[in-house]
Amino acid sequence: MQGFDAKFKDFPDYILGITHEIWEQRGVETLNHYYAPEIIVRSPASVVVGNQTVIDATNATLEEFPDRQLLGEDVIWCGSPEDGLLSSHRILSTATHSNDGVYGKATGTKLKYRVIADCHAKNNTIDDEWLIRDQAAIVRQLGIDPKDYARTQIETEGANPVLPFPANDISGPYQGKGNDNRWGQQLAYILKRISTGDHQVFSSDYDRAAHLEYPGFRTQHGAEAAHAFWSSITGSLSPLKFEVHHQIGREDPTLPARAAVRWSITGTHSQAGVFGKPTGAEVYIMGITHAEFGSFGAAPVTLRREYTLFDETAIWKQILLHTG
Repeated sequence: MQGFDAKFKDFPDYILGITHEIWEQRGVETLNHYYAPEIIVRSPASVVVGNQTVIDATNATLEEFPDRQLLGEDVIWCGSPEDGLLSSHRILSTATHSNDGVYGKATGTKLKYRVIADCHAKNNTIDDEWLIRDQAAIVRQLGIDPKDYARTQIETEGANPVLPFPANDISGPYQGKGNDNRWGQQLAYILKRISTGDHQVFSSDYDRAAHLEYPGFRTQHGAEAAHAFWSSITGSLSPLKFEVHHQIGREDPTLPARAAVRWSITGTHSQAGVFGKPTGAEVYIMGITHAEFGSFGAAPVTLRREYTLFDETAIWKQILLHTG
């Protein structure tokens, strides 16, 4: 780990360690050490620049959810300490809505939701980040419809609403595309087939008992459920453009073959479906998918676990801004 603090054994240990230190040990001030002063953080909701903005947001979250835990489910990574490393870090968060904040008056509700953060690090410092928080899971558990949450955001922001990503995006220090490991290639191939409406991919590449985790903290199982989920998204937008922006594949001892793909879908809201009646809004979906692959004995290798995340509230915000 050249250039990194000697207390970290490897890159996953660094990512898991600083996350625990910042959030659960309340070491928010360590962000001055671990995050670059001009870090770029992209989320579906916005693009922000500067470590002080990150510090302010972290303090606000801890004020509203003081018992928040961040349970690291996986760190799928690539690169080298010398050239820079990119982690796709999947987190299961638990928290109690104990105080007033951006989600309204305190409700005492206990929440569970996921976050996936793609972070570039070099010389013990993170300087580029893509972060997706499952806002739909948070607001639904608080009794708020994602569309209503987006409408409230627009009303609160007034005449100059914060535009969702990719508006105001900035090119950052990390320009990599991942690695060429076969499992990253396989996941990207599956997602591309899904985007073209190739329904055969669900019977050929998904295990019949595939475990699926989707936005809204929804757990489902099986190839048919995967088909229904993805069709509900792609069927609402036409014409549709799918792009892979970053892909990682890994094979690590004691773990299944894994992949992380950051992707986007761009399309016109021209079909009725999960986003209501067609509005003609141009919609951009920033997404990240993690997957695990395996097989039983001589059976073909299939996708056995999938974790896909995007922010439904950011999609609704785009639609509502278009319709006024």
